[in-house]
Amino acid sequence: MTNFLTFAMMSGTGAGAEGAQQSGSFSMIIMMVVLFAAMYFFTIRPQKKQQKMEQELRENTQIGDEITTIGGICGRVVSVKDDTIVLETGSDRVKIKFKKYAIQTNHTANEKIQAEREAAKAAMQEKKEKKSKKNKDEE
Repeated sequence: MTNFLTFAMMSGTGAGAEGAQQSGSFSMIIMMVVLFAAMYFFTIRPQKKQQKMEQELRENTQIGDEITTIGGICGRVVSVKDDTIVLETGSDRVKIKFKKYAIQTNHTANEKIQAEREAAKAAMQEKKEKKSKKNKDEE
């Protein structure tokens, strides 16, 4: 038994073994850093971006917006306070109070964003047409 321990101690003290062990630990550290960076860019960063968009949606809710809650209740916003909203649902005008974190989608804001995107696309298309017309006139 002591012969085995002595052999193990003597073989571990060589310069070649230390160099191989150091390079192995250095490559392990690099792999850990690369793995952490990949996890950050593929999981944590998109999640934070989504949370930021949801928070912005909740903060920009205004009276008159059509929203859907996380429970599936659709209605029009009647009142907005610091952390609560009051929804009016259906034709019978039932009013229900919710916390702002219960807002899932804001249909009015989504429609505005969609209209802005379509207007931007139309402007880009018009700009391209003018540019192509100008190029044809120059020829």
